[in-house]
Amino acid sequence: MRTSIKHIALVAAISGLALTTSACNTPAETAAENTADVIEDKADMVIDAADNKADAMEDQADTLDNKLDGVDSNAEQSMENKAGALRDKADNMADSMQNKADAVRDAADK
Repeated sequence: MRTSIKHIALVAAISGLALTTSACNTPAETAAENTADVIEDKADMVIDAADNKADAMEDQADTLDNKLDGVDSNAEQSMENKAGALRDKADNMADSMQNKADAVRDAADK
């Protein structure tokens, strides 16, 4: 099997790039990345918990209107509005947490 100079140079370049990329993070940058990851995981948990609770509220709302006329009762609509508000609040909270995670990463890059 013949190995060309171009092949050897390509392998060397890729290996050098991999080493350079892996050596970029300082301990502070790695710690900041880990902290940001934890914040993002918590944001995901906030969304998941709110979605589960809102789903349960919507399921309960469906039981408040026994008519199959395509029109929600006031009680059902009220419960669905509360579920939607809960989702919106969780989305805003998670967005704020994501922004905090981004700020942690940005501060480490300076």
